[in-house]
Amino acid sequence: MYRKIMNFLEEWKESNHRKPLILQGARQVGKTYSILEFGRLHYENVAYFNFETNPKLNETFEENISPDYLIPILSHIAGQTIVKEKNLIVFDEVQLCERALT
Repeated sequence: MYRKIMNFLEEWKESNHRKPLILQGARQVGKTYSILEFGRLHYENVAYFNFETNPKLNETFEENISPDYLIPILSHIAGQTIVKEKNLIVFDEVQLCERALT
């Protein structure tokens, strides 16, 4: 199913000044579906983390929030190697971890 947000996500991916993206909107409208489908189509792999179903993720962000520190830990949690620029990392329900939003 193609959604209009795909054009926006494709532009975001191609931007030279890309920053982390936060999708906000009403519940149950397809945000997670859209971002996972985008990742499937445009990245080699998607690492999906849900703060609602895995509350222990909060502990991961307590010490250090630098990507160089977090990526190996997240790779271990996901059971897959996360490679910058080749993998999309998705944090679902990230509002449950204020430090992760930082």
